[in-house]
Amino acid sequence: MSDNYKSIDHIISCLSGYDPNSISVSEALNIIFELTEKYSKGVCSENVCLKDAPGRILYDDLISTIDVPAQDNAAMDGYAFSYASLNGNDKTTQLRIRESITAGELVTREIQEGDCVRIMTGAKMPRECDTVIPQEFVSIVDGVACFNSDIVKQGDNRRKRGEDLRLGKSALRRGRLISSSDVGLIASLGISDIQVFKKLCVGYFSTGNELRSPGQKLDEGCIYDSNSYTISAMLERLPVNVLDFGIVEDDPLLLEKLLKNAASKTDLIVTSGGVSVGESDYTKQVMKSIGNVEFWKIAMRPGRPMAVGTIEKSDSQDIGQAILFGLPGNPVAVMVTFFIFVLPAIQRMCGNITFSHNKIQLPLHTSVKKKKGRTEFRRGNLIRLNDEIYVEPQENQGSGILRSMSEADCLIILEHDAENYEAGENVDVLIFDGLH
Repeated sequence: MSDNYKSIDHIISCLSGYDPNSISVSEALNIIFELTEKYSKGVCSENVCLKDAPGRILYDDLISTIDVPAQDNAAMDGYAFSYASLNGNDKTTQLRIRESITAGELVTREIQEGDCVRIMTGAKMPRECDTVIPQEFVSIVDGVACFNSDIVKQGDNRRKRGEDLRLGKSALRRGRLISSSDVGLIASLGISDIQVFKKLCVGYFSTGNELRSPGQKLDEGCIYDSNSYTISAMLERLPVNVLDFGIVEDDPLLLEKLLKNAASKTDLIVTSGGVSVGESDYTKQVMKSIGNVEFWKIAMRPGRPMAVGTIEKSDSQDIGQAILFGLPGNPVAVMVTFFIFVLPAIQRMCGNITFSHNKIQLPLHTSVKKKKGRTEFRRGNLIRLNDEIYVEPQENQGSGILRSMSEADCLIILEHDAENYEAGENVDVLIFDGLH
């Protein structure tokens, strides 16, 4: 096990007033971030081609090996000339057109004062030229470019060498989630493949005797397992390898066997169901018997019964534990807890240490009642009224109403110590980023 490993016991010992039955959302996140910190430091890298880079996490700072752009060039189609060629106080400038150059071509003759060249966007600027007049402002008479001197300033429409990125400077920082625009930037440096954090392996399963897979006959008293499909869909959009361990019955021996097997093959396990106080809810019990679990209830709604812990791997590895998230069984609570806790944990374990939710502040359209002492995540929709954007909670906030999650644009955060909110009052809003 690595020297920088921090156990849950150590992390918990640093918290004052810790109560596993009423831990706050912020305390839970702090524990999770501490618990996952070691993975971003110890995870290996792998080389991927640039086309496969979007969505991966950059392993090292990317240093530019060239100036971007590599030379002074025209920012638009027009005529390049020396600003010193302008006719003093004369409002009209007339310049002889010596040649035309396109991107990739070079000037073949010296450009004298009083001359200009026809130049296309991206073409290298002649050494003697420092300014470009857009073509739409120029009239051509007998090979002479005529334009009003007042509409152009020295250096206009010229991109300078290295103005985008200088040789030896950092283009992208370690831990960055690579976007489509990043790929373009990397390609502009002439780089065809890069080092990224190696993908984590994440496993998932659902618990419950009542669960049936879609396509099976739905026996009386049973329900279809939507949670596994929800978790799978969210995981598939992340830079991880995914293992499906199916459905396990409410049997502690079967659950223990499955958890040990999953821990030996994965870095992180996500389960749904079995973490409340029912007689057949065994997840927390089994976690404590084969690993470590220190909190199992969070002062939040939905998602109060959620367990976080670790399970020892059966083989000896540097990172000798798999992290386990025991999510609630209610479909909406599964999505909310995944979004709030599992998503940032995975991103950080993947090396994306700067990850944060897309959170903004918006005024409430209607007043909202709330109990003090818990954080609430209300499904909401964005509405526009009189050119202003408001957020409005959905009417039905039941944890089993999965349709409401599909129809929502965001989660409205009602703070732990707050009680009631008035219409027009600003609240934090988490905009869904495509994972819901």
